[in-house]
Amino acid sequence: MRHLNSLMDLTPTDVAEIFRLATALKSRWQRGERPQLLTGRILTQVFEKPSLRTRVSFESAMMQLGGSSIFLNAPDAGLNGREAICDVARVLGGYNDVIVLRTFSQRLIDEFIRCSGTHIINGLSDTRHPCQALTDLFTVNEVCGSTRGKKFVFIGDGNNVATSLGVMCALLDVPFTVCAPEDYRLSEKYLTNLYAKYPKAQVTQTDNFSAALADAAIIYTDVWTSMGQEAEDEERRQVFSPFQVNAALMKHAPPTARFMHCLPAKRGREVTDDVLDGPQSLVWQQADNRMHLAKGLLCWVLEQSV
Repeated sequence: MRHLNSLMDLTPTDVAEIFRLATALKSRWQRGERPQLLTGRILTQVFEKPSLRTRVSFESAMMQLGGSSIFLNAPDAGLNGREAICDVARVLGGYNDVIVLRTFSQRLIDEFIRCSGTHIINGLSDTRHPCQALTDLFTVNEVCGSTRGKKFVFIGDGNNVATSLGVMCALLDVPFTVCAPEDYRLSEKYLTNLYAKYPKAQVTQTDNFSAALADAAIIYTDVWTSMGQEAEDEERRQVFSPFQVNAALMKHAPPTARFMHCLPAKRGREVTDDVLDGPQSLVWQQADNRMHLAKGLLCWVLEQSV
């Protein structure tokens, strides 16, 4: 049974197939076609964290493909201690074809995979954001014609977005640079696991903007303070303020470099408006592609051909 839990579970062939499905379905959508490939299929999303893009992209994707979608917050699903996690997973697994989870704890997703008996998609956990990273590299492939050799630079906190992007880049032979303060970079444990799985991974970490952005194809940032880190907000603001993506920083990169952000953005903090809304920005195409990638991913996990 197919799941999407960790990107490390995917092969390059899997990624190519997900991208192919997403591309085909996006092309049909652009022609006004909404093929009813998942008629009668049921998706339930269970979220501990609020969401705009993850929730709406998956709901829209399933409905446009002819299926139905249900949303439950954590208390409604019994994840507030009312029931054992495995009991909730078994019940929901009996009702649904696919479950998307957006959680604080990676353990909760692992437990659903163990107990539910149905397809599970990791919509976000404290350590992983695989759907976002798939969408991001799908967008790079769409814009650049290929991902291979396109230097990808992440500026900011080495959070779950950064770790997932690192895996995707390793999978697709993309050089990956993290430009961040030393205490906020990818951990040694993460890098050890990454190189064990992908010995040829190209990962660089630095706080030198000129070195990081030289030959960059993609410049990417995210919020400095993620959900659950609110108590650290002022400290993080001070640490990361020199790493704001603005016009001056973008000048370190080639003029052909493109800018990405997974959203939501704190305008005027990690990125300025002129970059976010500027001609080099792919942010809105990237956001739109969340739905198209979700379509491809749903068809992939359910082994539905297009």
